[in-house]
Amino acid sequence: MMPPYSPSLRLDSIDVFRAVTMFLMIFVNDLWSLENVPNWLKHSKAAEDAMGLSDVVFPGFLFIVGLSIPFAIANRKKKGDSDVLIIRHIFERTFALLLMGIFIVNYENIADEAMAISKYVWEIGMVIAFFLIWNVYPSSPEKKGLYTALKVAGYLLLAGLALIYKGGDPANPSWMETHWYGILGLIGWSYLLGALAYLPTRDRFTWAVGGWLFLVLFNLADFAGALGFLDPLKEYVWIVGSGSMPAFVMGGVVASVIYRNGVDRNAVGSTYLIVLVVLGLIALAYGFGTRPFWGISKIRATPAWVGICSGISFLAFAFLFWLVDLKKIKNWANIIQPAGTATLTCYLIPYIWYAVVTLAGISLPMYLRTGLVGLVKSACFSLLVILLTGAINRVGIKLKI
Repeated sequence: MMPPYSPSLRLDSIDVFRAVTMFLMIFVNDLWSLENVPNWLKHSKAAEDAMGLSDVVFPGFLFIVGLSIPFAIANRKKKGDSDVLIIRHIFERTFALLLMGIFIVNYENIADEAMAISKYVWEIGMVIAFFLIWNVYPSSPEKKGLYTALKVAGYLLLAGLALIYKGGDPANPSWMETHWYGILGLIGWSYLLGALAYLPTRDRFTWAVGGWLFLVLFNLADFAGALGFLDPLKEYVWIVGSGSMPAFVMGGVVASVIYRNGVDRNAVGSTYLIVLVVLGLIALAYGFGTRPFWGISKIRATPAWVGICSGISFLAFAFLFWLVDLKKIKNWANIIQPAGTATLTCYLIPYIWYAVVTLAGISLPMYLRTGLVGLVKSACFSLLVILLTGAINRVGIKLKI
């Protein structure tokens, strides 16, 4: 018989949720290398009223970002950090995500024929620079100068890569642009809004829900044409994704705030599980209710996509909370644990992998990249990346922003 649930301010299910989501992210990001991939796994096109697994993973990750914010800020307050220091940290993290996102999205738009070096060499240099800058170096006073020099070298390497960059049309190349900021950049903007919304209000339930509903309704109002009077501002300042992406973050914040308030009243466990399920069902109802108007589309960030993916995130977290925190069934996740604790490292490793194998001329036979066999190959690749992340973590290589 299981012992009664003893609530704490630490939820193992958040780390497991993050690890599972990162496994899926690496998996779906590898689908480009396959043939005959089922449509339900792929990204849907902008004009389609559809959604595949690939369209659900990113919202899930943003939801996890929101889940983590209250706990991260509480930990910093416990260490004695002032609000000013916390705000500084929030902006530092945002800057790091935006910088990496902009470099990655420019790599995707690189004009290889116009470059002085191979775009794959440029890609490897970019990731090496990220590791030099944001690696977690040991607390060693006698080597502090060396670690500072490595960080400076990373920034200098990025500056050099930026100087030689040529993108767009090879016949008329352009320099680096922000484009759409890339996945990491979108996470950065969404994290910034979520963290700054939570910090002054902390665990006040009504404020958290109010912030979440504002973003959801902002997205709805934009699609309904109610924000036309703000069109002159769109070119200069706007909420990323018309509120959709930070809405996922604030949904996660709401889930954590409810838990933290429940811990204070010793009212978590099955009650919290029920609340998560109810929120998930409400979000799903909103998503399917708005689908007839604008369809489901990740690329267009429609209200239906926001609602349905929010609902899936609430329900997925509810299941993992029940499994991991209530039933204590979590050993199965040990193999993917590095993806939950060294997420950024895990995300960046494939960029080096793809570049190295391309430069080396390595290519798997087509039968290993087709259909069901190909899907197994991509799943094995995702697991390999996670295991490699754990291995390099053990030798002191781990990114943290």
